[in-house]
Formats: sequence, C-alpha cells, structure tokens
Amino acid sequence: MAAPETSARGAGPALLFPSSSSSSSTSARVEAVVVFTICDSFVRRPDQAERVIGTLLGSVLPDGTVHVRNSYVVPHSESADQVALDIEYHHNMYVSHQKVNPKEVIVGWFSTGFGVSGGSTLIHEFYSREVQSPIHLTVDTGFTMGEASIKAYVSSNLSLGDRHLAAQFQEIPLDLKMLDAEKVGFELLKSTIVEKLPNDLEGMESSMQKLYLLIDEIYKYSDDVVEGRVAGDNKIGRFIADAVSSMPKLSPSSFDRLFNDRIQDNLALVYLSSITRTQIAVAEKLNTAAQVL
Repeated sequence: MAAPETSARGAGPALLFPSSSSSSSTSARVEAVVVFTICDSFVRRPDQAERVIGTLLGSVLPDGTVHVRNSYVVPHSESADQVALDIEYHHNMYVSHQKVNPKEVIVGWFSTGFGVSGGSTLIHEFYSREVQSPIHLTVDTGFTMGEASIKAYVSSNLSLGDRHLAAQFQEIPLDLKMLDAEKVGFELLKSTIVEKLPNDLEGMESSMQKLYLLIDEIYKYSDDVVEGRVAGDNKIGRFIADAVSSMPKLSPSSFDRLFNDRIQDNLALVYLSSITRTQIAVAEKLNTAAQVL
C-alpha cells in the first residue's frame, strides 16, 4: 500500500456545503452503469472494510459538465489518523483502461457512504494531483436517509494567510443518465429491502400494473380537459397523441393471441433453464462421486 503524502492531522477538517448554483458552474452527468459498478464493489468488499473507494473515468464536456462513464475500485485501508491507497494498482488499472478507451480520463473519485468524512480530504488531495478539479461522487449504500442517496461534490481549500484551515466540499448538480431497462434495476436499488429479484413473468406483471395506472391517469386528465375542469396543455396533448399513434393497430383478439404467445415463450424459457440447472447439479454430483471412487 502506498499512502498519499499527507496525514489526517495535517489535512484539516472537511466542511460540507449544500448545492448552490451561484458558487460553481460545474455539474456532473453519471451513467447508471457507474452506480451499479460501485454497488457491486461494495457487496464484494473485504469483510473488514467499511466502504469502498475508487477512480472515476470520463471526460469534461465543452460546457464544463463532467461526464462520468466508467469506474474501478482502488484497494485502500483507513484508520483514525491516516488513509493508505494502493497507488501502483490505481496507475496500472488506469493504464489498462487507457489501452481500451484512451478518451476516458480520470475525472475524480467515488466512495460509498453518506456524505463526506475527514478521510475524504486526504483522498481528494491525492486525486487533485492526478487531475485538475476532480469531482467526488458519494453513493449511500447504507440507506442512511431511507434511500440510496447519490451526490457529487467539488472541493476548494479554505486558508487564512498561508495557513490551511479546511477543505470545503461543495455539492454540485448531478444528472443520472438511465435507459428504461436500467431504471428497473435502479428502482430495486432504491428499496431498502428486496427479498429477491423478479423473474421475467413477475417483471412483466409489475410493468403491466404500472401501465394500467398510467392509462388511468391519462383517462382522468383527458376527461378533466373535456369537461373544462383543467386547462389543456398542448405539450401533454402531443405526448398522448404520439403514444397512441405508436401503438400497432391490433384487434382485441389479435392482441390477446400475441400476448399469450409471449407468455408461453417465457414459460418455455423458465422450464428449459430449470432443466439445465437440474442437469448441471446431477453432473456435479456424479463427478464428485467418480472422484471419490
């Protein structure tokens, strides 16, 4: 392990300030795969580790937005008075990523946990030597406020003359980019208790229930506009028209047949996967028995 050339005693405290649009023009855009990678790393962390930290990769857009597209974990150890990073591992991983995608450069670092701690100041100082004005991304995997809070910060030094007093972490606007398929996984992550991941049929049932709720809301809105209870919105009307026109024109019987065929296909996949798991389990037991004999 190689540690940043500073200690908690000399780094000063970390001061946390809420977001303010006038204080900084920097904003962050984070791809959902980055959040999933961080959560997966937290689950696979060593037993003695309270959090995981790592490097954020991406680019800075012309408008100053930091676009985070990738990340990797950096091994570290923490104590009350110091933080040690495996800097050699960090550099080797960065060189490897550069060979695959040279456009992705270091833009900051991440950590799990709620908010900013004193040790974060030390780590941020190290990344400040790696890149100018790094961002700090935090993912609250402990659901401190009842949900997986995700926030981004930038840091600046507070000094009195030549004396360094503290590091000021300023929250910046964060845009989490997700596809429709990624939103399903993120909704599961936001829940504090998940007994099991839904299978295809359960996912379809949940999607249909949400679709029914959305259709009921559209019906209610349309009726309110027709009856004059709500003023019509041309933008919403165009969205509704686009949604209706995108639907294929099928008779009820044709739609039922198509829907039932889809369900039968899913059931067949579930059956085949169950048979495959059974065959693998039997093969493993036979192989174990053969080795014993």
